[in-house]
Amino acid sequence: MENTPSTSDNKKTISLFQALIPVILLVIILAYNVKVFGDDALSGSNQFVLLLGGAIAAIVGFANKIPYSKMLKKVSKNIKSTAGAILILLLVGALSGTWLLSGIIPAMIYYGLQILSPDIFLPACVVICSIISIATGSSWTTSATVGIALIGIGNAMGMNSGMVAGAVISGAYFGDKMSPLSDTTNLAPAMAGADLFSHIRYMALTTVPTYVITLIIFIILGFSQTTSGAADTPETLAAITDSFNISGWLFIVPLIVVGLIVKKTEPLIALLFGTLLGGFFAIIFQPELVAKVGGSETLNFVSGYKGVMNAITVETTIETTNEMLSGLFTSGGMQKMMGTIWLILCAMVFGGVMEAIGALKVISNALLRVANGVFGLFASTVASCLVLNVTASDQYLAIVVPGKMFANAYKEKGLAPENLSRTLEDSGTVTSVLIPWNTCGAYQSGVLGVSTFAYLPYAFFNLMSPIMTLIFAAFHIKIKTLLKK
Repeated sequence: MENTPSTSDNKKTISLFQALIPVILLVIILAYNVKVFGDDALSGSNQFVLLLGGAIAAIVGFANKIPYSKMLKKVSKNIKSTAGAILILLLVGALSGTWLLSGIIPAMIYYGLQILSPDIFLPACVVICSIISIATGSSWTTSATVGIALIGIGNAMGMNSGMVAGAVISGAYFGDKMSPLSDTTNLAPAMAGADLFSHIRYMALTTVPTYVITLIIFIILGFSQTTSGAADTPETLAAITDSFNISGWLFIVPLIVVGLIVKKTEPLIALLFGTLLGGFFAIIFQPELVAKVGGSETLNFVSGYKGVMNAITVETTIETTNEMLSGLFTSGGMQKMMGTIWLILCAMVFGGVMEAIGALKVISNALLRVANGVFGLFASTVASCLVLNVTASDQYLAIVVPGKMFANAYKEKGLAPENLSRTLEDSGTVTSVLIPWNTCGAYQSGVLGVSTFAYLPYAFFNLMSPIMTLIFAAFHIKIKTLLKK
């Protein structure tokens, strides 16, 4: 964590108007860019717009005599902080490639189509992802494993991919919030000065009702869905078995990966092991496919090596007799993740310059000044988290900065630190995935293959969480106060 800015830094404080200039212009240009390019905006134009936003923020900084070296140093620090996320993204791309080639993902889809009916599929996605996320403490790992398979099953059923992704993300972020293994669940109480398990118990008061409402909505949506009906036909299942050797033994790999995460193995190690194990299983279970992807008709050391490496690094498509499945059985490998990585790097440039010129602190202080009463304090915290998710493009900053800014304000009003830690999670953690250029939004969109704006209307848990915490504050429901000695 950073220390409190020195007095010399405070002399260079910019005005609120100046702090908002880059934010307002960025939102305007991004909105126009998305209108012009649509879903293709993430192919590169949004990335450049973020760099423009950083340039605008730098101009504001120059006008206030903030040195270029300070801005560059903060940008470098921000980019360095994303190293782990970038490596995870690359390995997720690699893992999805070997899991497709080995038949793991097709097997999940094959058995899932027979077990999960369209009526219960959406709420089942929420529950399955909740369980995996609680066990692993990671919404990212959940999406990279069962999330990809569930998207595939939903597509095969002819369901709206945005709706399925919304169910996956809702379940994944519920588990991420409630798991003691989650980094954000540990970070929020640390910033607020609360105990971890006290934080989880108190957070359950707003999280569980939100989760129940989310499940009810997806149950209603599930029964109202009209699907193509082709997903559970013998022809579709036969098309899968014609292209892959489907076996229950293939589930050993995802079970091992989830087990490693539960045992607190570093995600990078678990994903790398899962990728290599997927390649090994591909050679055992799908030798003909491996040889074909490797550019040969027979499997030997060279074609096997080339086939697995192609699946890991570049786009791989497995042709089937079913046109829909042929489009489904495509993996971009590590190459597919480069657009998302590009987006994250550009977002870190904008967020780093905004932080260096003091814009983020000025905006947070402005929100703090308008906090009148208990509800005003909660509302200011929520707004601060949302603003930082949009401007800093990182959920950790959306927890750390408001956590440091508002801790004393909650204490002065006689409110227990659990109120702050819960609000940080209800607004900072879950809304990060709703911002396309935020690291979380970019990651989930890249991994699931669904644009942020496509799943945003259906990420009910994430949309309702900040609203629920404000309802509790407005009606003074379960607002814990400090015990007076």
